[in-house]
Amino acid sequence: MNLSIIDWLIMLVYFVFVLGIGFALKRYMRTSNDFFLAGRSIPAWVCGLAFISANLGAQEVIGMGASGAKYGIITSHFYWIGAIPAMVFVGIFMMPFYYGSKARSVPEYLRMRFDEKTRAVNAFTFAIMTVLSSGISMYAMALLIQTLGLLHGVIPDAYIFHVSVFLSAIIVLGYIFLGGLTSAIYNEVLQFFLIVAGFAPLVWIGLRNVGGWQGIKRTLPATMTHSWRGMAHASTNTLGVEWVGLAMGLGFVLSFGYWCTDFLVIQRAMAADSEVSARRVPLIAAIPKMFFPFLVILPGLIAVTVTSHMAGAGQGSSNGQYHLEVRERPATPAELASLASSKPVKVPLDEAHPHGIIPEKTDPVSGQPILDSRGNPVYNYDLAIPVMLLHFFPTGILGLGLTALLASFMSGMAGNVTAFNTVWTYDIYQAYINKRGTDAHYLWMGRMATIGGVALSVGAAYLVTNFNNIMDALQLVFSIVNAPLFATFLLGMFWKRTTGHGAFTGLIAGTGAALLHHGLTLPTDATPGIHGGWIAILHHYPSDMAQNFWTAIFAFTVNLLVTMAVSLATTPRPEAELVGLVYSLTPKPIETHLSWYQKPAILGVVVLAMLIVLNLVFA
Repeated sequence: MNLSIIDWLIMLVYFVFVLGIGFALKRYMRTSNDFFLAGRSIPAWVCGLAFISANLGAQEVIGMGASGAKYGIITSHFYWIGAIPAMVFVGIFMMPFYYGSKARSVPEYLRMRFDEKTRAVNAFTFAIMTVLSSGISMYAMALLIQTLGLLHGVIPDAYIFHVSVFLSAIIVLGYIFLGGLTSAIYNEVLQFFLIVAGFAPLVWIGLRNVGGWQGIKRTLPATMTHSWRGMAHASTNTLGVEWVGLAMGLGFVLSFGYWCTDFLVIQRAMAADSEVSARRVPLIAAIPKMFFPFLVILPGLIAVTVTSHMAGAGQGSSNGQYHLEVRERPATPAELASLASSKPVKVPLDEAHPHGIIPEKTDPVSGQPILDSRGNPVYNYDLAIPVMLLHFFPTGILGLGLTALLASFMSGMAGNVTAFNTVWTYDIYQAYINKRGTDAHYLWMGRMATIGGVALSVGAAYLVTNFNNIMDALQLVFSIVNAPLFATFLLGMFWKRTTGHGAFTGLIAGTGAALLHHGLTLPTDATPGIHGGWIAILHHYPSDMAQNFWTAIFAFTVNLLVTMAVSLATTPRPEAELVGLVYSLTPKPIETHLSWYQKPAILGVVVLAMLIVLNLVFA
């Protein structure tokens, strides 16, 4: 791929700008509170955009685009079922506990509510999860640079993937090391607007070339263009999960487990300038969040709809109908670069498993094609959005689109690194290694933890090359870590009888149940190993995502039951010690000074009403 000087300048200006923010904020990082919590001085709307953008990393842009291409519009459930209700819940019910308790992190809240050992379990598992998530963003960015040939001719092809991993690591390390959470938040706001500016034209041009939404519906199977059709049985929808697994696994356990307990996003709300602002942050974020399927999922659907003769605008028939061309073999990575040229590449499209312009997956190190257990080629759905950029964007706009992609990776990596350095410093280092350090020493340790977190993320980047959809990999991590943790929080915040022994035992049991379930089950066509079945194979799931949902359900249920049983058998803490930590013992937030439209509950009702409308339109 040949980029023009305009494309390179757009990307260069972006990288200079993000590093410049770090340098500009460095002089304000005087205390550990400034570095880790932005001094709790950021306005609600800024925190709200950062709240979205921190989650708008590779897993959102590349992962949701991949899932859109692989599963269809049913992927919208990750937003409309798997995000918005939980964001409303955390804003109305849970932020008063986090912000009001003055806890510096989610693990620290667990120490205040339960005990030290419960905090330790969460701190260590969360630290591992952030490293894996950051590594996924790093892998996706390196894969993009390698596939698009951005460094072709500058660096030998065999080293592009490796150089890209370390290059992205150095840039993120630079601005987090200098400006801490404040730098991350303001960069995330910049990245939010950049992503919208980069992907809105892509969706508009793509829809015009495939005949709009109706053109997609005519081309793809009905199960890929309706969000609720076929959900009665796992075998009748592309996601491979029935409505019970979807509602419980994604809509309740995984979504609430992530949005209500993951310090990565909670940290952004905790940086707000007041408790009222902190409660508004997730609610403000929920409004643009519910429309993001149109920016990140639709490109995936368009990618599997596009056929070779759709390369240019107006290349359909006069009545808007497109006749599909099918060939025996898919486009290879070597052919990928020609997508940007005027000469179209013929691509496969079959009724059951449309591939469109999605290329085959190859090993990023060896370059060899990857085959499934039946010897069939594995398609690299993670490249859905990159190939769309090459297929449709001209010079200049292509640079903007590529910069938007790079911004999403930076956002995801930075969010995880800032969460990691806070949890490492406060909940591991200060708690167990050096309890008597000065504030200046903890500030120094936070910067060292930033270096360590980035280094560990580099290793994780190589681990996730075994997945052809990074969203599958992320949901697996969340099902093991966040799903059992949500049961602990749910009981801890709303049942005053929950004890520290119960919470600790339940967390261990729930995490163990998740690992056991994963080790005894395997998705269809997957080989035993990182996808599951590493103990024995007792059950096959139709897809990785179905396995992830049920792993989460098992983890949550086991944790809930074990925590309740052990809590009933052990002595609870006195009620006086739980004021501000348990819902029934905490004074309700005073809202008499707020207008009706400023009250979080009213805003939450409006958000949920909009959500119902979207579900009905695309059902």
